[in-house]
Amino acid sequence: MLHIDLGRAPRRCDGMSRRSFLQVGAAGLAALGLPQLLRAQGQAAASTTKDTSVILIWLDGGPSHMDLYDMKPDAPAEYRGLWKPIHTVVPGFDITEMFPKQAKVTDKFSIVRSLHHDTGDHFAAGHRMLTAKDMGVSGANNTGKFPGIGAVVHREIGARRQGMPGYVAVPHASSIGLTPGYFGGNFLGATHDPFQTGGDPNSPNFAVQNLNLVPGLSMERLEDRRGLSERFDAMQRTVETADVQASMDRFGQEAYEFVSGPLARKAFDINGEDPHLRDRYGRHNWGQSCLLARRLVEAGATFTAVHFGGWDHHWDLKKGYENNLPVVDAAVASLFEDLDDRGLLEKTLVVLCGEFSRTPKMNDGGNGGPPGSQGTPGRDHWGDAMFCLMGGGGVKGGRVIGSTDRLGTRPATRPVTPSNIHATIYRVLGVDPTVQVIDPSGRPTSVLDDPTAIEELLA
Repeated sequence: MLHIDLGRAPRRCDGMSRRSFLQVGAAGLAALGLPQLLRAQGQAAASTTKDTSVILIWLDGGPSHMDLYDMKPDAPAEYRGLWKPIHTVVPGFDITEMFPKQAKVTDKFSIVRSLHHDTGDHFAAGHRMLTAKDMGVSGANNTGKFPGIGAVVHREIGARRQGMPGYVAVPHASSIGLTPGYFGGNFLGATHDPFQTGGDPNSPNFAVQNLNLVPGLSMERLEDRRGLSERFDAMQRTVETADVQASMDRFGQEAYEFVSGPLARKAFDINGEDPHLRDRYGRHNWGQSCLLARRLVEAGATFTAVHFGGWDHHWDLKKGYENNLPVVDAAVASLFEDLDDRGLLEKTLVVLCGEFSRTPKMNDGGNGGPPGSQGTPGRDHWGDAMFCLMGGGGVKGGRVIGSTDRLGTRPATRPVTPSNIHATIYRVLGVDPTVQVIDPSGRPTSVLDDPTAIEELLA
């Protein structure tokens, strides 16, 4: 195992620390044909003329489409929920009254209202949304079986600018409590896992600890590359092919540029940001994570995932959403306005989604006990109808794709699957949606079962 440790990281409950920037298994490289994959990545990066990036805001736990972007004011009370829709700057594009700031910028993003994958299992849903694959993943078998979309993008493109990690998670990559979970590289290898910042970007003492050098590796040793080269000696004794050695050298160069250059350090230094802008995003973890994501794509990161947890509201949905929705509103609206003000919106795609939605019909708040015994009513798991927000990066704003039936139970028009969402993201980034990876059995496998993008968003 080759492990370039760029700093200490918090311990997890399994006793293992979060990965740093570079950790590669030699046997895995040889078995998976990674050198060939890396050559393909280099060719793809060289051939694309795009300079686009993605910010994926992940609402972990499952947000309700009925209470956010697909209101049903004419449905019975137990369906339509607690809040009313409001008009936005785009006629016919109504959203929840809890999103007054987003209502002013709906011309900058669109909503897919007819997304579905038809499972209410957290793990199955998370795997389908982040990898576009079913593969039998469930709560009883929750191991990731395919690379996440960010990992595929990292393999195909890498960073848009030298000195930045291509794939970042703020503050961490977590899907249903699994880290990096379905965001990870899986059989592509840990080199395609996201770099996780850790910490709380809202903290006055926020610092990315993984930028630290390992003990005994001074900047002087790093600058002349001899110290780093020595760390490859053991690997080179166990790897016989020049291709794999070249791959190791490439990873070493990426790590060297990352820890030795000023670009990443400056991008991660959110405390240098304008205080007034920080206030607009919101002085909390979610708002500052979105602001940090903007700083990262501006500096050259290609794919940044932002984690917003706490959306599993089986009861007390009113209390939960009164807390969560204003925070999301400020963060998302400010992100679109900020990107636009900086001339970055046309090359930065913002995606907002969770693993599934919530039941159109609210429960009684009892969770199996007397009604209301757990607080106000909530909504349970639902994957038959859900939403995905997409805007920027060439994706058209002000559009509503598809619709659900009058009770919000399933798509009524233009059904869309996670594969179609992924294909749209790939198109924005200049990645071929028919690209294949080598699976553990050595067979080429298409990253998407359906590589059809949502053309209405791109035309």
